[in-house]
Amino acid sequence: MTSTITDPKPSATAAPARRPSILRQPTAVWAIGFACAVSFMGIGLVDPILPAISNELGASPSETMLLFTSYLFITGIAMFFTSWVSGRIGVKKTLLAGLVLVVVFAALAGSAGSVDAIIGFRAGWGLGNALFISTALAAIVGAASGGSRQAIVLYEAALGIGLAVGPLIGGLLGEISWRGPFFGTAALMCVALIAIIALLRQPKDAPKPQHVSIFASFRALRNPALRGLAIVAFFYNFGFFVLLAYSPYPLAAAAKAAGLDFGAHELGLVFFGWGLALAITSVLVAPILTRRFGLRPVLFTMLTALTVCLVLLGLLADVLSGLIAVVIVSGLLLGVLNTALTEAVMEATDLPRNVASSTYSGVRFLGGAIAPAVAGPIAESFGAPVPYWVGAAAVVVAIVMLGIAGHHLAHIGRPHETTEGEAQAIAAGDA
Repeated sequence: MTSTITDPKPSATAAPARRPSILRQPTAVWAIGFACAVSFMGIGLVDPILPAISNELGASPSETMLLFTSYLFITGIAMFFTSWVSGRIGVKKTLLAGLVLVVVFAALAGSAGSVDAIIGFRAGWGLGNALFISTALAAIVGAASGGSRQAIVLYEAALGIGLAVGPLIGGLLGEISWRGPFFGTAALMCVALIAIIALLRQPKDAPKPQHVSIFASFRALRNPALRGLAIVAFFYNFGFFVLLAYSPYPLAAAAKAAGLDFGAHELGLVFFGWGLALAITSVLVAPILTRRFGLRPVLFTMLTALTVCLVLLGLLADVLSGLIAVVIVSGLLLGVLNTALTEAVMEATDLPRNVASSTYSGVRFLGGAIAPAVAGPIAESFGAPVPYWVGAAAVVVAIVMLGIAGHHLAHIGRPHETTEGEAQAIAAGDA
C-alpha cells in the first residue's frame, strides 16, 4: 500500500520514511524465532545418534527407531487438542508450557539409562513440542513489526533452519556422546524459555483467547476435503519417516561394508544436506511451482518422484554413495510436498485455520509415528531394502487417495489475492 503525503509544503530535506524490514524486529520476536528453530531441530536431532544408541545401550534398530514413534505419536494426538488448550489459557501460557515440557523431557532423555526410558521421555518431549509449535506462529505474528507477512517469513525461516541444523548439531554433539544432543536441546530451550518469559509482553488490550470446543478437530474430519487431504498426508508421512528414521542404519551398514568410519558426525552431515535441501525448496521453490502449475499437479508430480526415490533407496540399500545422493535429492521433493500439502489444507475448507491445521497435523504425525515402528521389524524379517519399498507403496496409496478426493479439491490452487495470503496459508499448515 502506498502512503499519501498530506503536507502541502513537503520539506526537501525531510528524511524518507523507513521501509519495513524483516530484520528490524522486537527482541521478543527473535526469542520466539530462536525457540522455533530449536523446536524443529528436535525432529531430526536423534537421526545421527540412532546407531550409537543401539551400540551403547544394547538395543536393536527396531527399539531405537521407537524414539521417533513415541515422539510423533504423542505430538499427533496432542495436536487434536492444542487449539482447545490455547483457547482456554492463551497463546503465551501455552507457549511456555510447551517449552517447559521440552526442557524437562529432553534433559531426562539425556540422563536415561535404557532405550525404554528414552522412548518414554521422548513422548513427553512430543507433548511439549505440540503445545509449542501450535502456538508459535500466533505468538510471532502478535509480537512482530512490519505486518504478518514479515512474521510469517521469519517463522518459515526458523522452521527451515531447525530442520536443516538439527541433524548437524545431533552429529556434532553425538560424536562426544549420544547424550549430548539431548542435553544440548534442553540447554538451548532453557535459554529460549527465559528469553520469552522476560521479553514477550502481552498488551493490556489484547483480545481474550478464542474458546474452541475440545471436539473441534474431530468434527473437522467430517469435512470431505480436509479428510481426504489428511489421509493423503498420513500415507505420505509414512514414506517420509521411513526415509528419515530408517536410513541411518543402511547408511552405517553400507559404510562399514566399504571399510569406512561413518559415525554420528558423518550421518549428521548427510542429513544436514537433506534438511538444507528441504528448507530451500519449502520456502523458495514450492510457492513458485504451485503458482505456476497449480497445487494438485505439483502434488501428483512430487509424490510420484518421491515414490521413485524410495524404490531407488531400496535398490541401492548397500551402495553408500547412492544412498547419500538419493536421500539428499529426496529432501528437495519433501520440501515442496510439505508446503504444497499444507497450503492445500488451508485452501480446501472454510474451517478456522487453527482447527484445520491442528487436525491435519494430528493425522499427519500419526502416519509418521507408525513408520519407524514397522520399518525395523520389516528389515529384520525381510531384508534392508524392503522398508523402503513398503514406504514407496504407502506413497502410492497417497497418490490414489489424492485422485479419489479430487472432486472435493477442484477449487484449490486458485491464484492468491496477495503473497501474504499465500504465506499465511503455508505457515498456518506448518504449525
